[in-house]
Amino acid sequence: MCLQTLYTSATGMIGMETKLNTVAHNISNMETTAYKKQRCNFEDLFYDHLKYPGMDLNGGPFTATGISVGVGTRVSSIQSQFTQGAHQQTDRELDVSIAGEGFFRIQDDLSGEILYTRSGNFSRADDGRLVLGSGHIGRALDPEIAIPEDVTAIQISQSGEVFVKDVTTAELQNIGRIQLTMFTNPEGLLRVGENLYQETNASGPALDGEPGENGYGILKQGSLEMSNVEPVNELIDMITSQRAFELNSKVTQTGDQILQTVVNLKR
Repeated sequence: MCLQTLYTSATGMIGMETKLNTVAHNISNMETTAYKKQRCNFEDLFYDHLKYPGMDLNGGPFTATGISVGVGTRVSSIQSQFTQGAHQQTDRELDVSIAGEGFFRIQDDLSGEILYTRSGNFSRADDGRLVLGSGHIGRALDPEIAIPEDVTAIQISQSGEVFVKDVTTAELQNIGRIQLTMFTNPEGLLRVGENLYQETNASGPALDGEPGENGYGILKQGSLEMSNVEPVNELIDMITSQRAFELNSKVTQTGDQILQTVVNLKR
């Protein structure tokens, strides 16, 4: 039994290490545009059933409770929490945030792959296309939005329509509309880094739509969605995880001491 104690407490320490890694990742991304915090979920492992509840004791009454000894815990999942982040005003024409549900659809020119993001810090590539502001000029909005050369202003409406003002005529011209994508289960999206997500079987198929219609969020030009990480909650999680790790470590030490006593008695 003492040996089992060592293994059981080890599963607790491994689980707390994973949770601490998750908390550290959240804290490190507090200032990442549109970052969505992650939560570590646990489940208990299988049990050693020494006596099952409801057993027939030699024709007598059934046992009201059994004897089941658990053998530890493990991480069952790490969930992304897609709650709305705060909107930070930037007054930059190509900064766009989503208020509500939806993702921007991005196409990678090299692979042709479609990716998704909540980060709307766009830039204007040399060919005029709106691309992610992460330095990858080959990742452009899909459908493509290309800004003409001689424009004095860019206006993006809440419904996603993009207007530019011509330098000569000073008239507004509609050059396209930004679309959004929703998923039945956004928590099933695969994180691929750089604020990007990938569709999976768990997320369900991409559902494309127009901003402000049929449950899709609206767009806010000149602002960015900030991370939804709450520092105080992360600090609490860090402290409780640290204490849980220490308690599991203490159980390991106690099991070791008992095992040492047993060994000494057998000498």
